[in-house]
Amino acid sequence: MTAMTAGILLAAGAGRRFGGPKALVEIDGEPMVLRALRALREGTVDPVLVVVGAHAAEVSALLAGATAVVINPDWDEGMSSSLRAGLNAVERLDPRPDAVLLHLVDLPWVGAEAVRRLSAVAGPEVIARAAYDGVPGHPVVIGREHWAAVAAGATGDKGARSWLAGRSDVLLVECGDIARGQDVDTPADLER
Repeated sequence: MTAMTAGILLAAGAGRRFGGPKALVEIDGEPMVLRALRALREGTVDPVLVVVGAHAAEVSALLAGATAVVINPDWDEGMSSSLRAGLNAVERLDPRPDAVLLHLVDLPWVGAEAVRRLSAVAGPEVIARAAYDGVPGHPVVIGREHWAAVAAGATGDKGARSWLAGRSDVLLVECGDIARGQDVDTPADLER
């Protein structure tokens, strides 16, 4: 039986280093938030929740009711507050998913195929993350048995990074053959 996997797309940041919210930045005419949402949907993750914060109204308008939006009023505290907001929203879903797949809005070269590869290993006890030529990256799958610990350990702008660090039970799912895990922090990153 396939695990029910919900998607959490973190898209709340102000994009200070980029010069504006990355969720609104267009690549080939498509805003990054819609590109990431499409990757999750086509990757068979359902439901998908998009966490917004800075520029929430503009990002939500792009989504236009196409998915559930979670507003994080504490977005300026860093990625961890958005992670907690997303996990809290998933906890209230009925039926409750077996796992979540965490995706970041600034990974425009991670598509549906990588999402499918990761969601295929999801389950209540699973911790998995995409790897690119053996280097751990995103997206990340977290089974529901771990949600409380992840939320409790999330601080600042690190999301689940500290919680994941040094764990021996993280399954690496190689995606370097189908995706590029580089994030976009500055306009120059898009030109590379």
